[in-house]
Amino acid sequence: MNESSIPHMQGPICPLPIKSYEQIVMGHGAGGKMTQDLIRQYFVPNFSNPFLLEGNDFSFVQTHQSGRIVVSTDAHIVSPLFFPGGDIGRLAVSGTVNDLAMSGGIPLGLTASFILEEGFSISTLEKIIVSMAATAQEAGVPIVAGDTKVVEKGKADGIFISTSGVAWVPDHLHIGGAFAQPGDTVLISGTLGDHGIAVLSARGELGLETEIKSDVAPLNHLVQSIVQYTRNVHVLRDPTRGGLATTLNEIAVQSQVGIILNESSIPVDPVVGSTCEMLGFDPLYVANEGKMIVFVPANEANGVLDVMRSQKFGENAAIIGRVESTPTGKVLLKTIIGGTRLLDVMSGEMLPRIC
Repeated sequence: MNESSIPHMQGPICPLPIKSYEQIVMGHGAGGKMTQDLIRQYFVPNFSNPFLLEGNDFSFVQTHQSGRIVVSTDAHIVSPLFFPGGDIGRLAVSGTVNDLAMSGGIPLGLTASFILEEGFSISTLEKIIVSMAATAQEAGVPIVAGDTKVVEKGKADGIFISTSGVAWVPDHLHIGGAFAQPGDTVLISGTLGDHGIAVLSARGELGLETEIKSDVAPLNHLVQSIVQYTRNVHVLRDPTRGGLATTLNEIAVQSQVGIILNESSIPVDPVVGSTCEMLGFDPLYVANEGKMIVFVPANEANGVLDVMRSQKFGENAAIIGRVESTPTGKVLLKTIIGGTRLLDVMSGEMLPRIC
């Protein structure tokens, strides 16, 4: 996963045996045999694919003759590293796959960069690598290149993972935050706030115990089912940090439209709802890692809803609102009790280190 060790992915060129370690040491980041051994012993068996085995510092990824290439990148520093329903590895792969998929495109490949702290457990690293490999396989998106660096003990927090990726988008799709139109219907693919509450529960800082699992998942197959049903998708967005409310505010500003939500239609797991009420959180601002917002013309909404509900990660999809010309750049919530309130952008950080 770096320039000096990639050639060894092609086979046991180095005659020296691989020495096993229980923890990351500085030599694992030096680019020599220890780096090569780490890669050959843990990364290659899990990430191996024809692109990676070419042994270059880059990879050629097959594209189509027409259309556009989309690129995205992200960094992941979640704490704890493992939480109900997921871990930092699944999060890293899903996060970039989903960012690419929100273009309506087909993700072609990912790269992964690992910052490891001296003393980090090798067995923990292996579990994360295995999880990343499984998630990449689930998404059908190969990890085609990568890099590994080691920093001194106390200079990081165990492991940081950065992922980048490319996707191909056909010419007929034009999807983005600036394309919402008055008359559009707003849909969500499932319940809100699961990831944030699962991570908070895993920390144990508040003595909080729930059965909620993170929703972290790759959504590219769900996206493809939608864009194959209709070409008239205007906006796709995954409401991660800042939750649904903050994400919709971003779209409202980008498109210069007003977005009106119906509180009674927004799906929230009862346990998430009661936990948020107990802690003083609003689930509309809690992070998600496996949910998607969809904007389509009103006459397409019911069909898209049926398509989403037929897919694994869209079973609890719902129509939650509409787009109007005013109030420009604002999001309003029609409350259960019959009132209307402004949903503003979240200020500060409700839950630190969740993605």
